[in-house]
This record gives sequence, structure tokens and C-alpha cells, in this order.
Amino acid sequence: MSIFKWKHSVSFSLAKNKWLQVISRRPCPLVRSARRRNYCPLGNHRLIFSITLFALFALSIGCQRQSDSPVSTKVEEIPQAPLTNRVDINASVRQNLGITFASVETRSVTRTLRVPGRFELLPTARREYRVPVAGRVELLIQQFQQVETGTPLFRLDSPRWRGLQGELTDATAQLRLAEAGTRSIGPLMDALEVRLIANQSAVSLWEERVATLVGLQSNGTVRGSDMAEAKGSLAAAKTEHAGSLEKQAELIVKQNEIKAQLDAAHAQISILIGAAASFSGRPTEELVEINNSVPRWQAITQIEVVALSPGVVESIAAISGSYVDENMPVLTTVQPEQVCFRANGLQSDMGNLASGMMVTVVAPRGGSLDSSTEIKGTLILAPTADSERRTIQLTMIPNPQQEALASTTWARAGVSAFLEIVIGGDASADLAIPLSSVAKDGTKAIIFRRDPKDPNKAIRMDADLGLNDGRWIVINSGVAEGDEVVLDGVYQLMVATSGSITKGGHFHPDGTFHEGKE
Repeated sequence: MSIFKWKHSVSFSLAKNKWLQVISRRPCPLVRSARRRNYCPLGNHRLIFSITLFALFALSIGCQRQSDSPVSTKVEEIPQAPLTNRVDINASVRQNLGITFASVETRSVTRTLRVPGRFELLPTARREYRVPVAGRVELLIQQFQQVETGTPLFRLDSPRWRGLQGELTDATAQLRLAEAGTRSIGPLMDALEVRLIANQSAVSLWEERVATLVGLQSNGTVRGSDMAEAKGSLAAAKTEHAGSLEKQAELIVKQNEIKAQLDAAHAQISILIGAAASFSGRPTEELVEINNSVPRWQAITQIEVVALSPGVVESIAAISGSYVDENMPVLTTVQPEQVCFRANGLQSDMGNLASGMMVTVVAPRGGSLDSSTEIKGTLILAPTADSERRTIQLTMIPNPQQEALASTTWARAGVSAFLEIVIGGDASADLAIPLSSVAKDGTKAIIFRRDPKDPNKAIRMDADLGLNDGRWIVINSGVAEGDEVVLDGVYQLMVATSGSITKGGHFHPDGTFHEGKE
């Protein structure tokens, strides 16, 4: 008998004898009297003590049995079916595991610089609409609504607009008065001209008469009364002629005044029409058009602001029916297709960068943005750099032929992506596959190539890999250009075909692991 078993047997014998002595002892008189009253506190204590000894006894037996059977730390090896490097990936398997494929491409992985960045709106992509004057706003559009040039955006009921209409009415009346004065000054000038000619003739006649009388006066044939009458008539004719000249000067002054009033009325109307055009957002030619003998500016009761360019309503700052102050913003529209891509490159890479280089923007791998669509454009280096972060801003403007593509795909302001710049070397020097199509089985890199002869099978291969740029990795052998490798679902296939990953099991209380359920 081992020492362990001997200790357990001795402890069991001692416990057993103690228990027998306790339960065989006669109760005391106090206990007998308590039993007659159906209550025995000392008996309860003995009962508890007996149960405790019985539990210790059972526990010692369990420990003895457990110690008799040594723990096996050896895991039984379950025979496995012989492994093959081909996996069935029929349509149902591809659907259940979400398996997708990527083609093997020729890319310049070792000479590609990838810089993270984001899309931003161009400064010309956003347009803000404000109220020109204070008034009550009535919105005609909704947020995120697509608008075209000329689409009504909101109406403005403004007292200032009515005041401007009153000023235009007064200026128009002044213009009409000036035009009427201009029309009346012409006939007056013509009549005065005739009068001046008649007065000049009368003066000439009386001058000749006086000269004749002076010549006859030496012969004594002219009476003094005739000479005096002739001189008086000459003086009257000259006075009349001088009055006509004065009237002519007054008409000239009045004509100049009327011309000045006419010019001022024209200028005032032009300024007021310009203000009305600024308030209403309509061209001046449209405002001065006559409709039913009334100019259009006079027929407008509310200012209707229209879109000046196509776009999408980005934000609305006013509530329909609210009163807004002058120059307060009402809404903003954007043209989402007018975007550029901005990234921060390292100053140490400036030797490989230059404005005008053709670059590509690609979306990050994974998720719904994992698209093969690439946006190409021209690289622009910022004129200045950040001395503290030692970076320089890189900007890419999409090519004009790809603006429509950018407006209908994932390129939106605020979306993160990567800027790929080929900084030199042969662009088709390496065979490459997506980095996310490579799975790790222990220390081995595994890929699954789709069988060219049977599309419903995938071939497990140890990948012979080279350098990577964070998105693509060079594969040196085993595949050809145009082959397909598993992209999404590669980890599930690796687990299903791995011989080193434990399939399942359970842990014992002693910390050992066993395969199977029990």
C-alpha cells in the first residue's frame, strides 16, 4: 500500500470511530427533557456534526479514487482523411462563404508610392444663397434636392423691395418730366430764332432810315420830329432784339437744366434697376421689359431667388415662414462631382514627385468601397510645405473625362482613399496579387488559385511572395497573368484545409485539453 493510500485509510478510520462514538453516546438529562418537548438544541448540533463528518468521508473517497487513476496528458490522435490541395467551391459554397476573386496583374509594386488622403470639394463647388434685404422667407425646395440652373429656391416678401419700387416709380416720373421738357424746349428755341431774325431786320431797317434822315438833314429838308421818331423806333427795335437775345439765353440755360435732369433721371433709374436686379437675382434686361404696358419690376410683388448653377441643396439655414435679417444665409448648394483629392506626402519623397505627374486614386480594400474603379488625374504639388510636420500637400484633380464617373461612384467629399504614384521603373515589371488574398497558416503564406480547368475548385498553394506596397504584393511563382485567386473567403478556406489548426475539444479541470466533446 502506498503512503498516499495509507494516509487516507488512517484518516477514514479515525473519522469513522469518532462518528460512532458520538452517535452511540447516551443523551444527557437536558437532552432527554428537550426531546420530550420535541426540541433538542444539542441534538441538532450533533446532527450537523454527523453530516459534516459524512461529507468529509465522501470527499476523501473521491480524492482517493481520483488519485488512484493517474491523469493522462496524452491526446489521442484521431486519424484524418488524406489531405488534398484542391477544395470544392461550387456556387453554394461561394455564396455561403462570400467568396470573391481577384486577377493576377502586372504592377510596379516596388516603385509605387501610396499616400493616404481624402476627397475635398473644390472652392467653386459650393454656392451660398443669402437674402439681399430683410423680409419673410418661403422655401420652395427641400434639403438634398437636386436643382438645375433657374430652379426657384425661395421667395422673399420684403418691405424694402416695395420701397425700392416706390423709388423707381419716382425716378421714372422725373425721367418723363425731363423728357417732356426736352421735347418742349425745341419749339421754343425755333420760335425765338424767328423772333430774333425779325428783330434784327427791324433794327437794320431803322438804322438805314436814321442814316437817310441824317443825310437829308444837311439840306434842310428833314424835320426834326421825323428824325426823333426814327431814332426812337431804332432804339425800340434794338431793345426788342436785346430782349429776344436774353430770352434765347434763358432757353439755353433751361435746356441745359432739362438735359441735366434727364441724365440724372437715367442714372438714378439705372442704379435702382441694378439694385432691383441684385435683390431679385434677375438680369436688368428682364426687369425693364414692358408687359401689358407695365415694366416687369413693377409687377413683381415678391422676390423669387433662383439657382444660378446646378447642384444639390446641402444645407438650409432658415425656416419657411420666418423673418430673416439682411444678408442672412438661407441655403447652400454644392456640386458633388467637383472634387479634388488631397494627401500629405513626406518631404523626403519630393525628389521623386513633380507637378503634372499622372497619378491614381484607389479605394481601401474591404467593404462596399472595395471597387476596381480607379480615378486618374494630374498631381499638383503645393507651393509651400509644412516645416513642423515635414510634409507637403499633394493635390490630384480628376481628369475632365472622369468627372461624371466621380459623381456617380464612391468619390465624395470626405471619403478616405489612397493616392498611388508610380515614381519610376517599369510599370509592368512584377506579377502581383492583392495583399488581402494571402492567408497565414502558422508560418506559411497560403493562397488559393482558382483552377483554370474547373472553376468550381480552388488549388491551395504555398505562396512565393516578394515585396508589397500595403495593398499589392509581388508573387514570384505559381501563377500567371490573368489567373484568379480567392480574395474574400480565403481565411475560411485556409481553416478548412489546414492540418495544424485544432478542430475542436474541451478542457479538463486539471488544465489538460482533449479533442471531442467528452
